[in-house]
Amino acid sequence: MDVAALLAQAPEAAEVDPRAAPYAGGPADGPPVLVVHGFSGSPRSMRPWAEDLAAHGFRVDLPRLPGHGTSWRELNVTGWPDWYAAAERALLRLADATGRRVGIGGLSMGGALALRLAQRHPDLVHGLVLVNPVVNIVDPRLKVLRLIRLVTPSLGGIAGDVAKPGADEGGYGRTPLHALASQRHLWAAVRLELADVRTPLLVYRSRQDHVADPSSVALIQASTTSPDRTFVVLERSYHVATLDHEAHTIFAGSVDFFTRLAG
Repeated sequence: MDVAALLAQAPEAAEVDPRAAPYAGGPADGPPVLVVHGFSGSPRSMRPWAEDLAAHGFRVDLPRLPGHGTSWRELNVTGWPDWYAAAERALLRLADATGRRVGIGGLSMGGALALRLAQRHPDLVHGLVLVNPVVNIVDPRLKVLRLIRLVTPSLGGIAGDVAKPGADEGGYGRTPLHALASQRHLWAAVRLELADVRTPLLVYRSRQDHVADPSSVALIQASTTSPDRTFVVLERSYHVATLDHEAHTIFAGSVDFFTRLAG
């Protein structure tokens, strides 16, 4: 892998919703943490978590993945290698700037990307906090996704699954199907190497999740091989738990988890 070439790649130029802007914060000498948002969402869904980590002394980077925070049509001309490359560049930047191993927090698809980074860079990643991670969805419609894509480029959106009144992640109102099909390839790649994930894990799963079914966390629990794993069920939150009733539980738990690993 040519690390210098990866770091030199410029981010995409696009019209970005100001509320979806990337975030970087915390002391320059703080333990580094990368925070990764989910599919069709944006940094907006993760900003409170990132800011809380920064307030607790972590050096935090929350990038905006390609095709996100703009329009679903733009997302539909990107794919999982683009999203992974952006997350990987952010990881390499943090590791290079601090000379330390990096903790990663990920929501939904961001959890899948976090797992992939741990699979590819076990020497750079010291721990993962995954919130409703998705590496599999049991849905018969996915079996005919190839045919549906011939008829329409998008279906109804999956954003906004939050129980807390007034919380808004600002995700897309449509689900782009080319991008969704690409995401399935990401899931498959991650599933194949789950046994290679030996990194400490803290996993949060919402009991009521209208986007991700329990199969993803079940696979992660059955297949990862880290001796340091904790699984927590959230009783009052939906899929975007980082903006929901139990966000404080995630924030406090991740501070304790990353502090222990960085110490």
